[in-house]
Amino acid sequence: MRALLVVNPVATSTSVRTRDVLTAALETDLKLEVTATATRGHAAELAHQARVDGVDLVVALGGDGTVNEVVNGLLIDGPRDGIPALAVVPGGGTNVFARALGLPRDPVEATGALLSAIRAGRSRAIGLGQAGDRWFTFNAGMGWDASVVARVDRRRRKVPAERPPSSGDYVRAAVQEFFPSGQRRRPGLTIYRPGSAPLPGVHLAVVANTAPWTYLRDRPLLMSPDASFDTGLDLYALTRLRTVATLLEARRLITGRVRTTARQVHRLHDLSVITLTADRPTAAQVDGEYLGDVESLVLRSVPQALRVVV
Repeated sequence: MRALLVVNPVATSTSVRTRDVLTAALETDLKLEVTATATRGHAAELAHQARVDGVDLVVALGGDGTVNEVVNGLLIDGPRDGIPALAVVPGGGTNVFARALGLPRDPVEATGALLSAIRAGRSRAIGLGQAGDRWFTFNAGMGWDASVVARVDRRRRKVPAERPPSSGDYVRAAVQEFFPSGQRRRPGLTIYRPGSAPLPGVHLAVVANTAPWTYLRDRPLLMSPDASFDTGLDLYALTRLRTVATLLEARRLITGRVRTTARQVHRLHDLSVITLTADRPTAAQVDGEYLGDVESLVLRSVPQALRVVV
């Protein structure tokens, strides 16, 4: 089997020695080419070229950003026959997608699981989401959560040599984005879905392709607990961001009390398409990567979009 290993050299949880060990292990079963990414977007270019070259399998060694780029490179022309399968070895700080697939968090153990799957010929087709022309594996959104991602992204661009962001960085950014923001008193989003009335006055809209939404260290945050790679998209929206109500909702999410829903929380399950509009340019994100400030975003569910070796 011809395979390409796409390595993010600044991945949080892998050292050069660990990457060498993983590469040697994969080479026992694969005709392997190894390429390290140099810049943002490079993983997508490598994955697209692997598709053009007829490679059988692309293995992403890195975090969710690396996986997202690889997926977008593989599916640049949409799902079709002959696309390389995807495999993931978690190397980031959070690894939401890999953990949703049931992979071990340790990259060495995950490599062992991958080799077992390859030898058994085991894979599964999973559904993905599209936000405009950008594919996402586990979530996308507009509003407050995306503004937090944008704040962290701006800091990363200013100091690119720093370590990748941690859970603490996102918590600090969430606090910084929440309290000084006038947007808490002026919600700008409206949600449209087929067959239902629009939902205006939304501060935050998170569209999930699987659960959980993310992790706070080892604790899963389940905004949409029923989301799955085998169903459509799930929506979680907040129509109020008052301090006390928001803190109570955050506590519900952290403690796993997701079935207790406050009045400002709106949840929808298994949707094929969702349209988000904003009355002003608003931050958007896919898989925890800042997409830019937009005024409209159409999100679609694409069943069985990609085969994953797992």
